[in-house]
Amino acid sequence: MELSGDRLRGCLRIAFGSAAGMLVAKVMGWNFGVFFTVYPMLLLGMVPVLNRFVVLQFVGAALLSSLEIMLLPGLLGHWPPAYTAVVFCLFLGRFLLMARGPLMLFGASGCVSLSIMLHFASYRQFELADMAASNIVAALLSVALAYVAYALLPNRAPPQPRALPAKSDNVIRHQALLGATVATLSFVVFQSVDLVDSLSAQVATVLILFPMSFAGAVQSGRLRCAGTLLGCALGMLFQLLLYDHYHNLLLLGLAFWICAMLFARLHAREPMPGVGFAGLTTIGILFGQYVTPEHDLMFSALYRFTSMTVAILLTLCCIYLVHKLLNLFPSTRHEILG
Repeated sequence: MELSGDRLRGCLRIAFGSAAGMLVAKVMGWNFGVFFTVYPMLLLGMVPVLNRFVVLQFVGAALLSSLEIMLLPGLLGHWPPAYTAVVFCLFLGRFLLMARGPLMLFGASGCVSLSIMLHFASYRQFELADMAASNIVAALLSVALAYVAYALLPNRAPPQPRALPAKSDNVIRHQALLGATVATLSFVVFQSVDLVDSLSAQVATVLILFPMSFAGAVQSGRLRCAGTLLGCALGMLFQLLLYDHYHNLLLLGLAFWICAMLFARLHAREPMPGVGFAGLTTIGILFGQYVTPEHDLMFSALYRFTSMTVAILLTLCCIYLVHKLLNLFPSTRHEILG
């Protein structure tokens, strides 16, 4: 399928924003490079327009999650039951916003940033203040890069807004409780087990919840597995091509831009986020978080795919059980209207 001019410009915006974010983080020596590569992908790949309402949602989600991660571990880290209950409430609020629709970006980006920071916060080698600052800086930089990308590559035709499906209150409650419950179970597992190198797996357990239904999660999980496999394979291919020159930022940036452009093109051809977006986030995590002058991505790519596949299968089992449990109660039964 040939891409229209606006779709091609959208691909170029995603590749430009994420590659520029990675290069800025590498040049400045900032930690948590995953924020600087994945956030531009979310902002430029998940919403069809860039306006003040979108920017306020995106930046507001980053500010709120940074504030939460600065307060929660210190206040409740020594009391796991209360900590878990508060995390459940935070996820519930975000998934409730996603289920209702208008503030979906605020809820989705907040879920991603909060889950990543909760994962890192359980390890002593990561500074909470540094992580919160990196999260905010990455959000602001992503917004700036998005404005530059739209200024250089504007759409020729106005984008068509997506119609939100009609939902009953029962469905909204079902979707919010399903997402919050499974996201909290993922939080408990990754807090309890030493999985510091399993960021892709941890993020995948949250991203497949975004369809907010069991059928949607099954399809999302299948597509995410395929996208992750392709992302890992492409990352390893460029690692072989770069050989021992992966510390050269110009070559690394070019390799990342090509990977991002290929997956952005695949993402633009899909009606909903699927293989292309999964591949984008995979290379964003690999190049942004794990490639350093002392560390290449070969082992990381192999480990990412294995751990992520296991995590998705276990998450789908949890989604199915929680879905069936919620359908036992009339107030949370899943029935789409219209």
